[in-house]
Amino acid sequence: MASKPTLAQSLADSIRRQIQEGAYRTGQKLPSLRELSDLHGYSKNTVVAAFELLVADGVLEPRRGSGFYVSDATKTLTPEESPNSLGRAMNIVWMMREQFKTIPDAHPLGDGFPPTEWLSDLRLDKYHPKVVRSGMGTVFRYGNRFGYMPLREHLVHRLESFGIGAKPSQILLTQGANSAMDLVIRYFVPPGATVLVDDPGYYLLFGKLKLANANIIGVPRMADGPDQEALEQLMAVHRPRLFFTQSSCHNPTGTDISPGKAFRVLKLAQEHNVMIVENDALADFKPLSTPRLAALDQLERTIYIGSFSKSFSASLRVGYIACSDDLASELADLKTLVSTNSSEYCERTVNVILREGHYERHMVHLRERATKATSVAREVLSHLGAEVLGNSPQALYLWASLPGHADTHELAQKLQQQNILLAPGRLFCVNSEEPCSWSRFNTGALADPKVAKALVNALKKIS
Repeated sequence: MASKPTLAQSLADSIRRQIQEGAYRTGQKLPSLRELSDLHGYSKNTVVAAFELLVADGVLEPRRGSGFYVSDATKTLTPEESPNSLGRAMNIVWMMREQFKTIPDAHPLGDGFPPTEWLSDLRLDKYHPKVVRSGMGTVFRYGNRFGYMPLREHLVHRLESFGIGAKPSQILLTQGANSAMDLVIRYFVPPGATVLVDDPGYYLLFGKLKLANANIIGVPRMADGPDQEALEQLMAVHRPRLFFTQSSCHNPTGTDISPGKAFRVLKLAQEHNVMIVENDALADFKPLSTPRLAALDQLERTIYIGSFSKSFSASLRVGYIACSDDLASELADLKTLVSTNSSEYCERTVNVILREGHYERHMVHLRERATKATSVAREVLSHLGAEVLGNSPQALYLWASLPGHADTHELAQKLQQQNILLAPGRLFCVNSEEPCSWSRFNTGALADPKVAKALVNALKKIS
C-alpha cells in the first residue's frame, strides 16, 4: 500500500498544479512563507519543506532576500501531456474553488448572488402546500419533454412584457440557465468550432466551451455593449457559429447594451450568418424596457435564455430557452437524452409563485434594492478612487479598477487573508493568464457598511 503523502508533499503538489494551470506565471513571485502558512493553516516549517521540494524539482527558484519565484526552466508540457478538454475546463473550476471558499465570517465582496435578505421576503416555504394541491400525479413520472405546460404558458406572458413574442411550443424548460447553455453548446458546437463570447464575460460559460474543445474568442465588452468594430472584424475573419452575450445586467460588468448598438449587433449577425445566444438570467433586476436583442429580432437569429436562480432562489433550478419552434423541438429531444427531464416539482413551484400577486411586489422591491445598493456601491468605490465601467443605475455587479493594483488576482489573495472574498478580473477574462486590474464587486455586499469598512481598512493595510 502506498504511503500517505506528507503535508509538505501535499502542499508542493498543490502549488505545482496551480503553476501548471496558470494561477502563477513564469517569473512570478509566490506568496510569502507567512502568507501561505496563514492561508493553509500549516506551520512555516511545512511550507519551507514544500518549497524545498519544488526547488529540487526545478519548479521554483529562490532569490536571496526576496522570496521564491516560478522558475524560467519550468517544464513545458508536450502535446501528449497537455490538458485535455476536462483539464482546460477544470482550470476555471479551480479558480472558482480557490476564490469562493466558504470562510466563517468572511465578507463576500465578489459574490455572484444577491444578499439573502433581498430574496427572503419571497417566503418559498409558504408555496409548498399550493404546489401539492396543484395536482401531483404527473410529478411521479417524467412529464412533458418541453417542461411543465402551465409554466411555459406563464412564460409567454413574461416574454411579452420584455417585448418578445413567443408561443409555448417555442419555450423549453431547463434546470437553470447553465443547463440551457449546455444544451445549446451540445447542439451547435462540435470540437474545434469557433465561438465568440463577451470579454470579460461569464466564466462558467468559458469552462463549458473549453469542455467542448471549442475555439473561444473574446469580444471586448464596453460600457454600452460589445465592441462593434472588433465584433465585425472577428465575425468576418473567424466565421463563428455562435456569439454568446448578455445584453442587460451583464456579468461581470453590470452594464446594459444601448438600443443603437443592439441594432448594429443584430445586423452584423445577419450579414455573417451568426446565431446569437442571449443570456438574460438577471432580467428581474432591470426595468422591462431594458434593450434586449431577442426583442428586436423576435427569436429569428437569437436564442434567448432566462432563469429564476438570482431572483427567486439558487436552489430552484429552473431556467428556460426561447427560440424557433423547430430548434426548441430538437433541443427538447437533446434534453431527453442528456437529462431525461427537468424538475416538474421545481417548475410547479415557480409557476405558483408567478401567478401570485406577491411576485410582482417582490420584483419591484428587488429592483428598488438593486438601485439603492448600486448608488451606495458607486459612492464607496468613488471614495477609494476606483474607475467603474458604465453608469447603469441598477445592477447586481459593478466592474471596477482600484488604483495601485495592476493584478487583482494577487490582491484577492491578500484580501482573502483578511476574510474579504474578492472576484478578481482574470476569472472573467478569456485569457485568464494575463494580469487584470479589474474586479467584480457585488453591489449588495459593497453597500453593506460593515463590508465597505472592512475593505477600506484592508486596503490601507496592504498599501
